[in-house]
Amino acid sequence: MLQQTFHRAERLIPAERLFTVVGRDHLQHREVWKQLAGRTRGTVVLQPENKDTGPGLLLPLTHLHKRYPDSVTVLFPSDHFIMQEDCFMSHVEMACQVVEQDPSRMVLLGIEPDRPEPDYGYILPGIQVNPPLRGGLRHLSGFVEKPDPAAVRGLLQKGALWNIMVMAFKTRVLFELIQRVAPALYDAFHRIRKAIGNPRKMDIVEDVYRDIIPVNFSKDLLEMISRHYPAHLRVLPVRNVFWSDWGSEQRIVNTLREIRALGSPENGFGWVREWRLT
Repeated sequence: MLQQTFHRAERLIPAERLFTVVGRDHLQHREVWKQLAGRTRGTVVLQPENKDTGPGLLLPLTHLHKRYPDSVTVLFPSDHFIMQEDCFMSHVEMACQVVEQDPSRMVLLGIEPDRPEPDYGYILPGIQVNPPLRGGLRHLSGFVEKPDPAAVRGLLQKGALWNIMVMAFKTRVLFELIQRVAPALYDAFHRIRKAIGNPRKMDIVEDVYRDIIPVNFSKDLLEMISRHYPAHLRVLPVRNVFWSDWGSEQRIVNTLREIRALGSPENGFGWVREWRLT
């Protein structure tokens, strides 16, 4: 999955500008070393421990911001299965273009659901951006994280989209918003930013991680930004793309069964043939 994420991201982003965060615990696996061995020097960021997705994303973004302070950044979680990658990446590129034209915006991609799924987070799109832009860019109305099963159908009727945590933004703008909604967390990672290039950097990272509490990027940060600074957020619906979060064994099995039922295991992913259902 990590290799597929690299392949997907490098359709748009040069390898030397692609940053990867990896947990220290993962390094006990030989396969992880093999997969990371070819990455550009300085782009693999080691996280000392898991403090949820907030620190997990802010740590590599801190390194990226230090090196490319005015960059447009895209987040690519590494546990996603995406069938129509060309179509998907055209939406990612569209989101980047929106940010380049208006650096104050953060653009979240939302997948159009094909079924009720209570284990996913949902984005509630608002009215269409005026003037209308290619792809149907919309204002963002709110988030619903892992709703009750009874509430999911109501969300779908309102046009809710799956929140896949793929988004484009100016790195400096995100940190400015983090400073407003979570100043203590901002200060902690600003300390890390100042330490980059210092021989004691890893000691400082470990000190910071020892003191911070777990923070969920979507629930604790994005929801706060949407509540207090909604003008910065936009959502871009992604249609005609088969997507699945492969964060669980059952989702992997379900996806492979769906592909087998379609009768086209090579529809954009020849490597799927290597997987076997038990």
